[in-house]
Amino acid sequence: MEWSRPACIPVTAAAVVLLLLLLPRFCSPAGDKLTPGESLLPGETIVSDGGAFALGFFAPSNATPGRQYVGIWYNNIPVQTVVWVANRDAPVTVGDARSGNSSSSSSSAPSLALANGSASTDLVLSDAGGGRVVWTTNTTSSGTGSTAVLLNSGNFVLRSPNGTTLWQSFDHPTDTFIPDMKVGLRYRTHDGARIVSWRGPGDPSPGTFSYGMDPRTSLQMLMWNGTRTYWRSSAWTGYMTVSRYHATTGTVIYVAVVDSEDEIYMTFHVNDGAPPTRYVVTGAGRFQLLSWNRDASAWTTLESWPSRSCSPYGSCGAYGYCDNTLAVATCRCLDGFEPASPAEWSGGVFSRGCRRRSQQQALAPCGGEDDGDAFLDMPNMKVPDRFVLLGTNVSSGDECAAECRRNCSCVAYAYANLRRSSAKGDTARCLVWTADLVDAQMVGALWGVTAETLHLRVPAGFTGRKTRNKIVKIVLPVLASISLLSCIFLVWFCKTRDKTSSSESDKKLVPGSVQTSSDLAERNPTEDLEFASIRSFEKELPSIQLSDIVAATKNFSRECMVGRGGFGKVYKGTLLGGREVAVKRLSRDSEQGTEEFKNEATLISKLQHRNLVRLLGCCTEGAERLLVYEYLANKGLDAILFDSERRSLLDWPTRLGIIKGVARGLLYLHQDSRLTVIHRDLKASNVLLDAEMRPKIADFGMAQIFGDNQQKANTRRVVGTYGYIAPEYQTEGVFSVKSDVYSFGVLVLEIVSGVRISSTDNIKGSPGLVAYAWRLWNEGNASDLMDSSISQSESCVLDEALLCVHVGLLCVQDDPNRRPLMSSVVSILENGSVSLPTPDKPAYLAEKIWNRGLGLEGDDVHNSRNSMTMTVLKGR
Repeated sequence: MEWSRPACIPVTAAAVVLLLLLLPRFCSPAGDKLTPGESLLPGETIVSDGGAFALGFFAPSNATPGRQYVGIWYNNIPVQTVVWVANRDAPVTVGDARSGNSSSSSSSAPSLALANGSASTDLVLSDAGGGRVVWTTNTTSSGTGSTAVLLNSGNFVLRSPNGTTLWQSFDHPTDTFIPDMKVGLRYRTHDGARIVSWRGPGDPSPGTFSYGMDPRTSLQMLMWNGTRTYWRSSAWTGYMTVSRYHATTGTVIYVAVVDSEDEIYMTFHVNDGAPPTRYVVTGAGRFQLLSWNRDASAWTTLESWPSRSCSPYGSCGAYGYCDNTLAVATCRCLDGFEPASPAEWSGGVFSRGCRRRSQQQALAPCGGEDDGDAFLDMPNMKVPDRFVLLGTNVSSGDECAAECRRNCSCVAYAYANLRRSSAKGDTARCLVWTADLVDAQMVGALWGVTAETLHLRVPAGFTGRKTRNKIVKIVLPVLASISLLSCIFLVWFCKTRDKTSSSESDKKLVPGSVQTSSDLAERNPTEDLEFASIRSFEKELPSIQLSDIVAATKNFSRECMVGRGGFGKVYKGTLLGGREVAVKRLSRDSEQGTEEFKNEATLISKLQHRNLVRLLGCCTEGAERLLVYEYLANKGLDAILFDSERRSLLDWPTRLGIIKGVARGLLYLHQDSRLTVIHRDLKASNVLLDAEMRPKIADFGMAQIFGDNQQKANTRRVVGTYGYIAPEYQTEGVFSVKSDVYSFGVLVLEIVSGVRISSTDNIKGSPGLVAYAWRLWNEGNASDLMDSSISQSESCVLDEALLCVHVGLLCVQDDPNRRPLMSSVVSILENGSVSLPTPDKPAYLAEKIWNRGLGLEGDDVHNSRNSMTMTVLKGR
């Protein structure tokens, strides 16, 4: 039979949409998808694959009866919390309001359907009776077979058959900012989505407050009240990720800025296991960070902005600043300025701001680069608004200052290095101000605000209030310090006058005394350059004065020394106020040098997790390189685990807790920190224990950061400790997250057995602990591996111990692809598993392979110092 071809009938997109809406409803949506032929009615929901979010019709509390919206909310929280609304401007009516019929049949109920036609593919929300279209996605793409999927991140995505995203709810936020969303700007169009508050608790329509990236500069986030700026974040200084730990909910917030060729945006993430967490712009003009408190079954406010009384935009007027370092924040004038209206200022009205104190303090006439004016440094500032961003031709702070001098109208500048964060090749950020300085703040240690140094242009020879205050602030502490140090010196001299110094590296001149000619002769120009580099770098970290450290450690006395390793010596100290700290002091003959010092300081200062040691500050005064950490009472795991008298302190629950804690710390480094950090020297001595035996990973001198898409790296300088280094790393120089997994596996076997990886005792003729553990497991005798001090204890759960042995053997497999990721390891340890794969037999790396197969050269070393080992090899 031959079919005749009908005449062509033009079909518009609207006709297709209307036709689909009028078709009978064949089926309800199932699972997490909405497909052509399905429609969603009031009372029905689709739920994301992981169960975190649901999408459907909802009616807000206090809303007009009969009016509903399509939205997304948390599925597993008893208090309905909506994070996105489709038709926030146009509610739909449930039932036929005119007839009073509230039936939910397809002929009288509103519906959400997927219109999949040749002209367009759209999600369409229609009012009751299949009539008025109240909301649609308005895509420009067409094609059959598209689907709408609710992801477990809370993103509702419209996809083409080939997986291309045609539309997503994350690009159209309402009042809520959740993990994986992004708020930013496209460089080409300079537009981007904003987060807009609800008008009221029962009205999701757009309110007056909104939050987004500053379209003028793209370097700061703004909150608007209508069209007026209401609050402003600090200007971006080039950081990629900042994090903060909130102990009340156990949540780590990672805020990241991504700067690419096409766009710049801010996003955030939380650690695995964290409760639901979100940012919200409220109708009252607050930008809040909220976390679900499971115990209280309510949302807990972790942070809220504006945070202080003078934090709203421009509260202190021109040339005034909000001093947040005080117990009660208040407005002050910049140095060289006074209140424009002293009467109003004393009465708490600051809107008129400040003015220069007198004509004698006016700037010099404009006269080129050297016009006689100077710059007064104001540190710890959130720099003012209304800045001008200079181009990439400015590559240093001096050049930025010169640009300001050349401009007669320039009143201040600020400089930051963006080399590590910008994908466009920019190396610097030079901001200059040619208008009144507005919305400056002295921020101190406020979370979410980046402190910078504002260089304020002042007349040559200017001495302001800050200068006079500095004299008092400096002279009094110096006098007190001299008295204190004199006492310390007398005590030290009395104790040491009859003793011979053990080594030149232990000598320490009391700060303030002069260096001898022999001390100066030992220094070289290369060292001077290194220390200059460190002192510049130290500005980014909390700085602790050398005099305070000297006093805390009794001038680095022997009685305060608690350990030593490849870095140098570690001292216990007590700072003023009674806080106990651990001070790592780089020695002259240390195997680790400037780069390792900088590496450890930068990494650990940016990483915050309960299972990572906490860095409190650093010091690089003179020739000293010092890192100050929290003091952990039980020191290194090895000091207890391998001590026959103290190992009984580690019962099985404690050992299992240590294994789980180290696993969570590694998971944070590999995945949750967003930096993908490879530790490269995980071992028992680098796991420290606090007073409750909770583990904290330490020593990041050898750590390496991977890029977002980087899976592995190759190096000719292999670092680590014998026995803990993965085979592919020690033979080929290839390392990845799986290198740390191998080291973790060795550590697990050590914790279970109580046998050191380098020991030849208690392994019954096997070539090593790993081979011994695998042989016992393969023979069905894995329980024999357990430390005798715990195997007979009532606290020991044999199944848990055997599971740890199995996990350890999976982690030390030769093929890195066979080793599990730390996310899997944590899941197994927390939840158990009855279907783990069989581990492969590990290879035996004999001593002859270690020495012969790597092509070692004369400068390769294998140093051991009191069981603290660092190996430097050159892989093929």
